[in-house]
Formats: sequence, C-alpha cells, structure tokens
Amino acid sequence: MKNLARITLVVAALVSGAVAAQNYPDGKPVRILVGYAPGGGTDTTARIMAAALSELWGSNVLVENRPGAAGNIATEATARATPDGHTLVFCNIGSHSITPARFGKRLTYDPIADFAFPVMIGGIPNVFMVHPSLPLRTLQDYTAFAKKYPGKLNFGSSGVGASPHLSIEYWKTLTGINIVHVPYKGAALALADVMSGHMESSVGNLAGGPLGAIKAKRVRALAVTSAERNAQVPDVPTFAESGVAGFDVTGWYGLCTQAKVPQPILAKLNADANKLLAGPLKKRLEDQGIAVASGVTPAQFAAHVKSEIAKWTKVVRDANLQTDR
Repeated sequence: MKNLARITLVVAALVSGAVAAQNYPDGKPVRILVGYAPGGGTDTTARIMAAALSELWGSNVLVENRPGAAGNIATEATARATPDGHTLVFCNIGSHSITPARFGKRLTYDPIADFAFPVMIGGIPNVFMVHPSLPLRTLQDYTAFAKKYPGKLNFGSSGVGASPHLSIEYWKTLTGINIVHVPYKGAALALADVMSGHMESSVGNLAGGPLGAIKAKRVRALAVTSAERNAQVPDVPTFAESGVAGFDVTGWYGLCTQAKVPQPILAKLNADANKLLAGPLKKRLEDQGIAVASGVTPAQFAAHVKSEIAKWTKVVRDANLQTDR
C-alpha cells in the first residue's frame, strides 16, 4: 500500500507538471533579465526574442535591463528568483563563461548547478572597429602601430570582463601588443564615441549597433573574432586571416533559468523557442549577424557552457584578470 501511495503521488506530480507546462506561462508576465545596458547586441537580440515569445504565448514577455558586473547582477537576480519559469536571464558567453572564470568561488551561485539551459539561440562574433579617419586600414596596420608605440592606442568596450573586452585581451596575449582598455557602461556608448571620433577604436558584439554602423560606413571594421567570416559583413576579414593564427572567439546567446524550474516547463521553453528559431526568427536573427542554433537540446547547451568556462579560465589567467578561483 505504501508503494502504491508513493506511485500515486509521483503520477500526480507528473500530471500536475504536464498541465502547468501546457498552460505556461498561464497569462502571467515573463521577465527576461539582461545584464547589460540598452542598445547593445545582447539587448537587441533579447528584445527580438521577447517580442516573438509574447506573440506566440499571448502573454507579456518583458525585457528588464540590470547592467553591471559583466552581467553578474542579472544572473544573480535570476538565480534567486522563484523557480516557476517566469524569470529568465538572457545568458551569454560573458555571464555564464567569462564571469565564472574570473570570479569562481566568489560568486553567490553555481553557474552550472543552479541553472537550467533550455534555449540556445546562436553564436555571434565580436568585431574590432576604428574611426574611419584613423590611417590604420587593416588589423595588421593596427598591430604594427601598437607594437611600435605601446600604450598609445585606446579601445572601448561594454565593460571589464565581458566577451568583447576579453577577446581583445586574448589578442594582446597572443601578439604582445599594449593597447589601453577604456571600459564603458554599455556597448552603445563605446560605439558612439568611436563614431564621433572621441575614441579611436572599440570592440563589440556584431549584432545591433556595430552592424548598422559598419554598413553605414560610420566606422571601419578591421576584423571579426570568429574563425570564419560573417555573412553580414563578408568583406571584413577574421583575426586569423589578419595574422593572429588560431584566433577564434565566438560569443553565444541563450535563455537560462533556475535549475529547479519544473522539467515540463523547461521542455516547453525549449520546444517553443526552437520552433521560432527554425521559422520566423531565423532570417531576422541572421540579419543581425547571428548564426542561429535551432534544435539544440538543454543538455547540449549545458555541455557547451561547461566547455566555455574551461576555455575562458585559461584566457583570464593569461591576461592576469583572474579574481578568485
């Protein structure tokens, strides 16, 4: 009888979870926390996803910017939220790979154990840009100048420890150049200063502002950080093509939430998002420079995040940015 009672409880829980998933989000607002300021590629992509999910579910999906600490503020807030599927975080290479590599045991959460990884959206390179008037027309020119005049060139980014910043630190360790990092409170602010000529160079996710600025010729793109050229800027070479052998930094975007969110809700998030990524969102995201990754399972996404933490732990150590492991 006791076994029967236990089985009955398990079945009841499974049925309850399935019903909850079928009704999810049950007319209640869903928040997507973004750990960066409005206007950058991360924010732009999050808003595209939020609008599409809102339409699919018939419920409000709201983007809430929580900038600061290289995405850690939004990630920590998500880890502490009620695990009901109504608080997601727009996770990325910065929040779930580089930040854990930098801060390790100082984090108040476990970036793997405390999170579920229901939706991988896709990959995106960073792009290194200069003001069009700068007489350094290629990455090779820039590198040669930086070697001849160490500390004379500056570059802006969205902040210390984010993927754009770390991609340039990686470049510096491979080439021995010395260029000065100027952190901003958001990617859009760094880009604006390059477009206006107040900063000679900057780095940022290709998605969002940089792509538009490149196409409008308001900046000159010297190189993308991915192993292959990006279809949206086919004339822009890669770092590897520009003399930095083996260089490959490809950022990624996804939707993450608490590990304790019921499995049926996680499965629905995965299925619904993948349906959008394979259909109406595919071209729109590709137009932003994102290589869409529809069909990725939560287990595959989690495995990718673990491998990225291992990779960036070495880069952070080599760049002397490690805070605590």
